[in-house]
Amino acid sequence: MSFSYASLFSSSLKAGFCLVAMATLSGCKSSNDTGQLGYMAANDYALRHPIVLTEQPEVLDLPVGPATRNLNRHIADSVTAFAMQSRKNGNGRVEIQVPAGAGNEAAVHAIVPAIRTALNSGGVPANRIVTRSYSVENASADAPIRLSYARVMASAGPCGEWPENIGGGVNQNTDYHNFGCATQANLAAMVSNPADLITPRASTPGDQMRRAMVYEKYRVGEVTASEYKEGEGASVSE
Repeated sequence: MSFSYASLFSSSLKAGFCLVAMATLSGCKSSNDTGQLGYMAANDYALRHPIVLTEQPEVLDLPVGPATRNLNRHIADSVTAFAMQSRKNGNGRVEIQVPAGAGNEAAVHAIVPAIRTALNSGGVPANRIVTRSYSVENASADAPIRLSYARVMASAGPCGEWPENIGGGVNQNTDYHNFGCATQANLAAMVSNPADLITPRASTPGDQMRRAMVYEKYRVGEVTASEYKEGEGASVSE
């Protein structure tokens, strides 16, 4: 078997050129892919207007007149329901904010004990209720009593921003800045449990009685599936 050093050098040189060409092409493809992903991210409304989970106060304002001395039944029911929501959506700690320096300050202090009683009826213990005061600039105003608790809320936006001409991206086939913002904000407002946007809830355990029945049918060789008869239970009106 014979070979020449010239042919070996030529083959090595060709292989080197092929490797350089492949590396160059792969580098161009990676650069194009990165640019394409950046272009898609810049025109994705879900990335431009993301839904963010933050801890915000849930507030209930209770109107109090200067002559009020008792908590009526409807407001007491609202306070009790608010207490139940604080245990479900928050950590069960409720803050009572009373106005200081308002014209109805005497009435406010008269009904605060009844508010505490209504909160207790909703499941909030006395050691989880905190009373604070907030200043009122207008001394003649009838300031409300404010109940609040911290909860996790979903929000998106702000919407209605127009930083550039709405027709500027027509030739580039891109969305305008405010596109999709209202959809994201509505979804954030409608979701019952914001934690569902992060991860799905755990599945409930299986029905053990149904499982045992299926195993027993399988053991004796019977059909384990449910029987289905097409058209049963349906009727067409004449």
